[in-house]
Amino acid sequence: MKIAIVCYPTFGGSGVVATELGIALANRGHEIHFITYKQPVRLAFLTGNIHFHEVHVPEYDLFHYQPYELALSSKLVDMVKLYNIELLHVHYAIPHAYAGYMAKKMLQEEGINIPMVTTLHGTDITLVGNHPFYKPAVTFSINKSDVVTSVSESLRKDTMRLFNVKREINVIPNFIDSAKYNHEFTDCQREMMANKEEKIITHISNFREVKRIPDVVKIFYKIQQQIPSKLVMVGEGPEKEYAEYLCDDLGITDKVLFLGNSTEIDKILSFSDLFLLPSETESFGLAALEAMINGVPVISSNTGGIPEVNTHGFTGYLSNVGDVDEMAKNALKILSDPEGHLKFKENARKGALKFDIEKVVPLYEAIYQKAFILV
Repeated sequence: MKIAIVCYPTFGGSGVVATELGIALANRGHEIHFITYKQPVRLAFLTGNIHFHEVHVPEYDLFHYQPYELALSSKLVDMVKLYNIELLHVHYAIPHAYAGYMAKKMLQEEGINIPMVTTLHGTDITLVGNHPFYKPAVTFSINKSDVVTSVSESLRKDTMRLFNVKREINVIPNFIDSAKYNHEFTDCQREMMANKEEKIITHISNFREVKRIPDVVKIFYKIQQQIPSKLVMVGEGPEKEYAEYLCDDLGITDKVLFLGNSTEIDKILSFSDLFLLPSETESFGLAALEAMINGVPVISSNTGGIPEVNTHGFTGYLSNVGDVDEMAKNALKILSDPEGHLKFKENARKGALKFDIEKVVPLYEAIYQKAFILV
């Protein structure tokens, strides 16, 4: 099958999922065409059946904001005709599903009917998409998709609640390629982050307000008062500067490492003893899943799709949003019991294996077949 994948070429979230899905589909014999404004971060190489087509947006003084969705829809039309692409899989409702629908209509004028699958990832629904300026376009794009999927049951329910959706929404969870997570790193590499007696607590995100970055720092502050430890903060975003100030105010600057965006996530997680994810909301919790496959227990909030990933008392603990005291207490419960900590680490990896890519990719292939029938 020849499939066009439209996504954001970003470090996390939907961009990572879309890229890993495309690579897995290519490994199963499909011809994959990534269409976006920059080569996706995790698309390390192109092969005979993995292609990348860059969307260029010409700059004109007439436009205050350059019309990316217009350039994208035109690019999709050109690529479908040039490579005989059979299906569009767009990740994120806007602008991708919107541009995909316009491409479908233009192609229909030339006698080409191509199905479009739209995958909803989270903020395209709960944050951006629910804004009054965008809500009509998001509703339209979802309803005009041939098949719609969401990455969690929680997101499916949010979509049905927030929008006048007339389409069935199929839940296909995010996934992990467990075969890639059998790394062997040396102790001397770990010592670059922490001393031998120190525990490593990790947080990875885009440092937006919804991630509750101050809670991460406050939880760690309580942990380090009782157990020698270091906090490793991975990512960039608007809350990073405030987090640095907060660390200074609490007197723990020397115990916190801000690493920025990193391409060595697996190495960092393989050395980590605990992962913190106290988010206001998460559509799924992909960062938690990546921690778990590396054998890292998760302390998280119980919001959105996180409870579908992190099992309370098995792979970690769940608490109400903002309950820093309970999260710190649960963290200390895990870290202060070596035997129990080891069991949580084993359980974390077991829990992650439920989302192995080999189990999830066939679900998308079945969805593609469904889309062909509906067109």
